[in-house]
Amino acid sequence: SDLTADHSQASNSLESYSSCSSNSSVEQHMYPTVYSLFFIVGFPANCLSLFVAWKLALQGNSMAVYLVSLCVSDLLYTVTLPVWIGMAQRWNISDQLCGVMYLIMYNSFYVGSGLLCCISVDRYLAVVYPLHFHWVREVRAAALLSAAVWLLEIFLHILLLHHMGALQSFNLCHQPMPLTQKDADVALVRVVLGFLFPLVVMTLCFQQIMQSLRRSRSILEEERRKVGITYVASFVPYQTVMFLRVVLEPGACGWARRLRDPYLVTVAMTTLNSTLDPIIYCLINESAKREIG
Repeated sequence: SDLTADHSQASNSLESYSSCSSNSSVEQHMYPTVYSLFFIVGFPANCLSLFVAWKLALQGNSMAVYLVSLCVSDLLYTVTLPVWIGMAQRWNISDQLCGVMYLIMYNSFYVGSGLLCCISVDRYLAVVYPLHFHWVREVRAAALLSAAVWLLEIFLHILLLHHMGALQSFNLCHQPMPLTQKDADVALVRVVLGFLFPLVVMTLCFQQIMQSLRRSRSILEEERRKVGITYVASFVPYQTVMFLRVVLEPGACGWARRLRDPYLVTVAMTTLNSTLDPIIYCLINESAKREIG
């Protein structure tokens, strides 16, 4: 009942669900094509942006420290795509491998949201309070905050999965359809903490930055705006459908079937973020272009 569970649910629906099943061809026809494209573009783009961000970080660029973590997060997200392609095509993927991919992809998804929050706050402090909070924008502080985001997200995910009883059996890829009330409650927590809270932080920071720069045209802030739009376009449809599932689906097979195809499509859309992040943040950044050149 979350982002990556649906990848596995998609390819195991016929086998795993007997009481309530939905025969959808979305995962069989859409997933291999879309995920193959995202992998072909996203893997080299994230590798290149990781190299560029690392070089900038070594030069003392605190923003680049967050970008290194973001690139690692997006790269981990991207390398799981071949497994989801295989599962969509009914390959024989073991539950253990599926569970590992589940954990990697799920943590990468929400770590990315946390890091985008850090980047937004960093830009907010740099633009709105340029003479203050220098210590927050130092490389060491950025590294510590990045590590804190990873540790916090992993800790929260462990708690949520434990609450669902998924860790005890490591049965992460076979979840009931429709959602149980417990799964719906956990999913609601994820929507609030993993999407709404980061979105509010980024929106407030962006508004303050735009007010400070209302008389200037900043290429860098235009890049930040594009990242924000990409984030919203990638995740709002998924989170909206997820919220509808939380409210309508528990115990209701009819709603589970009606929401399944929209959910599968919006799950695929979230991958767009990990593909465009490196292009917008690193590969079109002026300092990054100089590093490549």
